[in-house]
Amino acid sequence: MSLSKNSLPHPSESWLWSRDRLLEWQVEQFNRQLAEILPHNQFYAEKLSAAGISLHDGLRCVSDLQSWPFTTKSELSHSSQTTGTGISRHQTFPAQEYSRVHRTSGTHGQPLMILDTAADWQWWSETWQHVLQSANVDSQDRVFLAFSFGPFIGFWSAHQACVDRGAMAIPGGGLSTLARLEFMRQSSATVVCCTPSYALHMAEVALVENFSMDDLKIDRLIVAGESGGSVPEVRSKIANLWNADVIDHAGATEIGPWGFGLRDRCGLHIAETSFIAEVVPLANMAETAEEHFGELVLTSLGRLGAPVIRYRTGDVVRLSPQPRSTECCFSWLPEGVIGRADDMVTIRGVNIFPSSIDSIVRSMPNVGEYQVQIWREGQLDQLSLTVEASQQDSQQLEKLLSLKTSLRIGVQTAAAGSLPRSDTKSKRWIDRR
Repeated sequence: MSLSKNSLPHPSESWLWSRDRLLEWQVEQFNRQLAEILPHNQFYAEKLSAAGISLHDGLRCVSDLQSWPFTTKSELSHSSQTTGTGISRHQTFPAQEYSRVHRTSGTHGQPLMILDTAADWQWWSETWQHVLQSANVDSQDRVFLAFSFGPFIGFWSAHQACVDRGAMAIPGGGLSTLARLEFMRQSSATVVCCTPSYALHMAEVALVENFSMDDLKIDRLIVAGESGGSVPEVRSKIANLWNADVIDHAGATEIGPWGFGLRDRCGLHIAETSFIAEVVPLANMAETAEEHFGELVLTSLGRLGAPVIRYRTGDVVRLSPQPRSTECCFSWLPEGVIGRADDMVTIRGVNIFPSSIDSIVRSMPNVGEYQVQIWREGQLDQLSLTVEASQQDSQQLEKLLSLKTSLRIGVQTAAAGSLPRSDTKSKRWIDRR
């Protein structure tokens, strides 16, 4: 892979840095970025000035950043609505200097259009190399991208990263699930990139269509878009159905590809050569959370055309106080993304995240797709499930939910194949409050 003189260090180098070396790199990159985007970036020029931060100020150490203001998605969305172009003012350069356009999924609010320069796109690819390195992808691999190539970032950057790494990139957009399986077989694909839900759905279709998974050469799946890649029950189910290793990944259109997992365990490393990470307490927790548990806040390093400083991701994580091992100095999230802060519900004093329900449902082998309904009776929130399962299995699931959550959660049955599937983020939680 050819890298420019301004490239990020290769994962094989940066993973072995000392913590002090990494923190030094982050300060250097942040200050360089600040000097390049200001005063051209009107959004941050005004935001920092209003917070009393001089445009000439930089960081002496990473901890100085904690006194800087947060950035929220609602701010970026509001900014995009005031420009008349649909482009947020946090984009540093005039529109003609950008070469790529993507849009957030709109799962949590109005879709936001994000533009990247050619240099930004190189940054995406080089940051994605952490994911490919952790999955041991090399020039001998054939990587199948099982997603629709629409405006959502999806695995677009994975495609670029595979090309830059010298691996074969196989686009699977515009095909039915069965056609994708056939294409994997025809192309002798060795790696699949998809969401955890879609990995389960492809195996489900293979069973219904009598397609032999043994005919595939897939031995690794890189999954993203949902928390399932680091939920043990989901991860194990995918691994068993595909007879392959599962590598988790996390990222977002407005942030970048910030997290990469490992083949042998749940959890995510934060790609700290491209991001400064913080964890801040959740304001809406029913009880005081333990230290290192809260919302992930990220500052990008090197994405000059669309920078984010102290961006509240909405992702709930638990940060390990120690690196996972001597193999990588980057911060470690043992449970990956636990859930979204705005997806958490409190039922009779118990905090429930989608990942906790997912782990319970996926622990039952005979339960297919499911949906969660949330509604309010009086002043209390209520929760129930609809599952593709037999009456006997639904009753067993109801007992398991009670055992694991200490709540009585109703479970209704649905016919097999009746609940919606998607090759993008699955919308399983239906909020009727």
